[in-house]
Amino acid sequence: MSKKALGKGLEALFQVSANDKAPVHTDSDKKNTALTGLGQFVDIEKVIANPEQPRKEFDEASLKDLADSIKQKGVLQPILVEKKEDKYQIIAGERRYRAASLAGLKEVPVIEKELSEEGKLEIALIENIQREDLSPIDEAKAFSTLIKNYNIGQDELSKRVGKNRSTIANSLRLLKMPQDMQDAISSGEISSGHARAILSVVNPADQRVLFNRITTGTISVREAEKQAANLNNGMRAAQDGKKHDTKKRKSPDIVEIEQKFIDIFGTKVNLNGSIAKGKIEISYFSKDDLERIFDIIAKN
Repeated sequence: MSKKALGKGLEALFQVSANDKAPVHTDSDKKNTALTGLGQFVDIEKVIANPEQPRKEFDEASLKDLADSIKQKGVLQPILVEKKEDKYQIIAGERRYRAASLAGLKEVPVIEKELSEEGKLEIALIENIQREDLSPIDEAKAFSTLIKNYNIGQDELSKRVGKNRSTIANSLRLLKMPQDMQDAISSGEISSGHARAILSVVNPADQRVLFNRITTGTISVREAEKQAANLNNGMRAAQDGKKHDTKKRKSPDIVEIEQKFIDIFGTKVNLNGSIAKGKIEISYFSKDDLERIFDIIAKN
């Protein structure tokens, strides 16, 4: 399979060539599915998942809806597989396979292909991207795997999967975020737009501040972008002030305690003084922000 064909999308993959297995049609055609295209039916228990499948999470409600549809109309598109001894490893179509299993089908339609490991991962990625089935983190991890394991540059990857290079670059940046932030993106707790706003903040401590505001409040992406700009402006001012500041740097103990306050309040916190004596400054950037901080203090 050429790189060019892969870039065109999945439809090119379901063209049965001379190298594909001859189609086999059984009574299952009528009982289990409305097969549209050439292929063969195999025992569903012989179909196995691909460990390199980019998508790690499958929405249960969505799978149930698809299973209900399959009960009525069958599997309308064959599952793309590769023969592995007496098994069939999925290249593309794991969601259909899971739903078919949930629907109680004994056999599923498949088309066999022989692809390189790179090709299989690429096809699985393309299928999920075209159907918008991947979480932003799973998509970023799939991009990263293709780039690292198969020495593909972002420009080449852009052509293969039909995404702008800037889109791929922004996607990969998500993997630089702390694990809890990546988990929040995967679960849908924060959107890709929110994540981009967080990544636009230069200071890692301020990134944490913005993340906490987003997850504990109802901040829109636009508002998150504004707050990111405010945090960056504040940080630059602090950096400029340090050029003329002759005071000693804060001790590691003060910095550690300061970070704990930041994690609790989700905003900038500044400790002036020592462990024994000093002053705590808690910043807020709106009335809602102030009320949120008040509620945190009041609860404790």
